[in-house]
Amino acid sequence: MSPAGVRDRLEIAVRGKTHVGADGRPHEALRDVAFALAAGQVGAIVGPSGCGKTTLLRILAGLDTRFEGTLTLPASGRPALVFQEPRLLPWRNVEDNVRLAAPEASEGGIAALFAALGLSAHRRHYPGELSLGLARRAAIVRALAARPSLLLLDEPFASLDQATTERLVEELTEIIERERTTTLLVTHDVDLAIRLADVVFVLSEGPGRLLASVTIAQPRRKTSTASLDGARAKIAALQRAKK
Repeated sequence: MSPAGVRDRLEIAVRGKTHVGADGRPHEALRDVAFALAAGQVGAIVGPSGCGKTTLLRILAGLDTRFEGTLTLPASGRPALVFQEPRLLPWRNVEDNVRLAAPEASEGGIAALFAALGLSAHRRHYPGELSLGLARRAAIVRALAARPSLLLLDEPFASLDQATTERLVEELTEIIERERTTTLLVTHDVDLAIRLADVVFVLSEGPGRLLASVTIAQPRRKTSTASLDGARAKIAALQRAKK
């Protein structure tokens, strides 16, 4: 029997992933991307547009199984994916959207998530009545209510103003710390990746390859300007590397 720490790890090794385009020609999206996250760790994937970041999340979520390589999910094997768009059912209110995804969730658990993400007053509102920031919060509640062993976030703060992003990052950080949910975030924002993650995975231009893993010394804590600048400079240097 494998040790509990090994069973709870996320491990992925993609030797290759190819799409077939609308013209029928193959397009290589990923090549030689391998990494692992221990239980409760937060990883962030950064890289240029078109390098396969979203494709990688779809593989991890089980939405794309046509790849060369291996995937081992944490013990319960229950991933939850928050897409770039909230994707809430417009004909259902916020609470119904959450309960459809997590029918076994307790009232207390759902109420606590709504409270943590500032949605208690919006449970009966419909998606069309919400701002983009509130809709993104509802999508995160929907994912967390199912108590996933792996939380996948695809640019969850895109198109939000700075103040809304700051509040949402603080709220999400508190939940991740409390629940110890293994989390993988895709973002173009290097500063956000450094702020949230234990380790940042830097992908090359497409086909995406793993250039390096950058460990953050004090994840989700206030760090010195020198430490932040050092991590930022290292990631920038990697992103300038040639294929």
